[in-house]
Amino acid sequence: MAKQCIGLDIGSSAVKAVQLKKKGSSWALQAFGMQPLVPQTIVDGTIMDQTAVTDAIRQLWSRLKLRTKEVAIAIAGHSVIIKKITVPMMKPDELAANIRNEAEHHIPFGRDDVEIDYHVTNPMTASGQTELLLVAAKKEVVSDYVQVVRDAGLSPQIVDVAAFASQNGFEANYPLDPRETIVLVNIGAAISNINIVRSGVSLFTRDVTIGGNAFTEEIQKQMGIAADEAEAYKVGGSQTEDGVVPQEVIRVMEGVSEVMAGEFQRSLDFFLATTADANVTRIVLAGGSAKVASLHRAIERRSRLPLEVADAWKRVEIDPSLDRNYLAAHSPEALIGVGLSMRAAGDK
Repeated sequence: MAKQCIGLDIGSSAVKAVQLKKKGSSWALQAFGMQPLVPQTIVDGTIMDQTAVTDAIRQLWSRLKLRTKEVAIAIAGHSVIIKKITVPMMKPDELAANIRNEAEHHIPFGRDDVEIDYHVTNPMTASGQTELLLVAAKKEVVSDYVQVVRDAGLSPQIVDVAAFASQNGFEANYPLDPRETIVLVNIGAAISNINIVRSGVSLFTRDVTIGGNAFTEEIQKQMGIAADEAEAYKVGGSQTEDGVVPQEVIRVMEGVSEVMAGEFQRSLDFFLATTADANVTRIVLAGGSAKVASLHRAIERRSRLPLEVADAWKRVEIDPSLDRNYLAAHSPEALIGVGLSMRAAGDK
């Protein structure tokens, strides 16, 4: 039986590890932890300081006392292209042999510069073609992520796409009505993944280069304070002596929330304008800034859709030895890691 991977989510503000164990048809959490990264270690999905990432992974494995070396990782950002395309109908082995030629018409990179994968979503359309989801990722970016994992003494088994990993984590925790179309937004520190899903199929994906760092940077700039102080204000952990968050912080948070909500809404509008049967029912937020109240208000006002925050542990059995308060505090951030940790070496 293929060995279960640990989900290793290498984000731009922290590396996160999730270890799950299969228990019948459900999952049990054995370990979860995060190790912060210095700002600018990873920029727009590109690793700028490989040593820093390797050290963070090593420290995390040591602190969590993890023995498993097999990991699943994910990539995101401008180096990843995800497109729904149609190709002439052909046998599976023919498709595998011809996919690079087909992909050339749809990606802005040279075909020898990318790793390519695909998933058939409809073997035969009404016009007699095959519909598939094409994924292309720059080889140098994939190679950099694989290298930092290997340098940390681990064995990368799977390289996934962040948007799909969060989808897997979400679907494992929430029963989905096949008639529902859900907008899943994972807000990272620097990149947010938008994935519109129906019946387990991704209808539309887009990575936008805005995330939780935008709040911290703007608070820092507007108030002339240090980054760690700005970060504390963002997460609500810093208040004045009488327990009140300064009015200036609230104003800045609301301004950034409007910008971010506008960015997400543009992607949603594009999807709605280009999809015939697009009955979007709700928006689900995950990631580090998923709990920002002003962002909730801005997204709900623009989209006119109900919004909820994803709980990565909703249907996961939690080991009694684990800190439930810590898990609850970081639940939205763990969704990609949960999706990755459900993978096993060699699966597709």
